[in-house]
Amino acid sequence: MNFHTRKWIKPEDLNPNGTLFGGRLLEWIDEEAALYAIIQLENQKVVTKYMSEINFISSASPGDIIEIGIEVNKFGKSSIDLKCEVRNKMTYETIITIESMVFVNLDENGKPLPHGKTEVEYQAERMKKKGF
Repeated sequence: MNFHTRKWIKPEDLNPNGTLFGGRLLEWIDEEAALYAIIQLENQKVVTKYMSEINFISSASPGDIIEIGIEVNKFGKSSIDLKCEVRNKMTYETIITIESMVFVNLDENGKPLPHGKTEVEYQAERMKKKGF
């Protein structure tokens, strides 16, 4: 799993218990996964279709640094299915796991658009294909 984004837990991210608010974390996860889908599908028009059970395993406290990891489960005809793990950057303790998040590739009219992708493509590979 590749961990791309790090977040520093600040007072505005907390719930009344003084720990990381789950809704804030889900916002960060949805944004990170959408960006990952956009980059893999090479299309800025993607939408979240589905998110499986969200497993909160531990929490985060003010000052903690967390990191969000994303991995591809599979490519569909017009979708991409991702998995996510969020962990504490310093302790590597898992905070949350989501086994499946499906994003759909859309055309200019907002309809599902086949993307033709079958495997993860990394930036270095893409740059080689484009002559960089």
